[in-house]
This record gives sequence, structure tokens and C-alpha cells, in this order.
Amino acid sequence: MATKRKTTKRKTTKRKTTKRKTTKRKTTKRKTTKRKVKKAFGGYSINFKNRVESLEQIFGKADIPPSEMTKKLWKFIKNKGLGHK
Repeated sequence: MATKRKTTKRKTTKRKTTKRKTTKRKTTKRKTTKRKVKKAFGGYSINFKNRVESLEQIFGKADIPPSEMTKKLWKFIKNKGLGHK
């Protein structure tokens, strides 16, 4: 016949937490390299460098819907030659 084993409960004790000594690691300087600027994938890349026109000059003073805003913006880009393929 098989005999049954007695199971005993273990007493749980709180462990003392000790502060670990922090050691300074050697830090190595990483070489900083300039990343190459990727060209726009697909469509246009638009460069607005050195532009002084305000939004009011481009869109006008009246309230306009977003669709008209897009049309006027593309008209401005094409007239000034800012879009590049």
C-alpha cells in the first residue's frame, strides 16, 4: 500500500533588503555621424526655405474650407516652383 506524505507549511520570512553599491561604469563616447537626408518617397518634396509670405498672403483674409486651402497651397507651390520631383 502507498503511504500518504504529510505536507508542511513553510514559514515565510521577510528578507532584508540591502543597498547595493553602485559602481561607475566606463562610458564610451559614441561617434556622432550626420545622417543622410532621405529624398521623399514617391511624390513631391517641397522646400519652403527662405520664404517670407504669410498665410494671409497665400490664402486670403476670408474663411475658406480645407479643400480650397489645399487648392490654393498647391497653386502657390507650382507658381513659385517649390515642388521638385
